[in-house]
Amino acid sequence: MAGNKQLRLVLVTPEKTLRDQPVVDLRFPLYDGQMGVLPGRAPLVGRLGCGELRFTEVTGAHHSYYIDGGFVQIKGETATILTNRAIPVESLSRQQAEEQLRQALSRPAHNDLEIDARERDEQRARQMLALARKSHTSA
Repeated sequence: MAGNKQLRLVLVTPEKTLRDQPVVDLRFPLYDGQMGVLPGRAPLVGRLGCGELRFTEVTGAHHSYYIDGGFVQIKGETATILTNRAIPVESLSRQQAEEQLRQALSRPAHNDLEIDARERDEQRARQMLALARKSHTSA
């Protein structure tokens, strides 16, 4: 059982380590769905999708980031998230997300590779837009 164990979150992008701290819980998008983690979780390696990373500090403060792919490793008491980018949700711009979605929707695609790339860009923009809307309505 989780009991008194703590979970340590290490959030890393190609540029730097954004977080390295104990947390109570965390939730993140996998490539094929959402996952929640509590202390005492069995080891795991998974491919991340794009969407919201949420976690609760031991102080009770909640945090939310938009993450864009990568990998997660849970080993022992450490959950390491390696992602292409991590943006605090309160920093997301609704207008920029809408523009990215417009660009993705208007981009022509002539073969399977271009169609797949456009769909990934649409999904990213839709996730960012949803989080930006959620952040600005709850503020």
